[in-house]
Amino acid sequence: MAKRKADASELRLVRKPDIGKRVMFDRATFMALDLYARDSMRSFQELADEAFADLLAKHNRPTDLKDALRQSARTMGANDNPQKPASRAPGKPAPRKRK
Repeated sequence: MAKRKADASELRLVRKPDIGKRVMFDRATFMALDLYARDSMRSFQELADEAFADLLAKHNRPTDLKDALRQSARTMGANDNPQKPASRAPGKPAPRKRK
């Protein structure tokens, strides 16, 4: 019996949800991060998670599905026209502001 190839969608469901990337730091930056992690009793991963979440928030990018859905919900539909404030009669001057 021939083996069938697994398509990419099946592989994504089987793999772990965590993705690893290598990041290069100069020695001074790494030492400062390591010292801060020890002082705050947090792991390097926790520091990285917080830093990337802050970066995404700074640029108004969603960090999870819930945030993405919240941002995608529009307050006004594409075909909805906003209501304009009541206009005054033509030829009638605008009321003066009191001081």
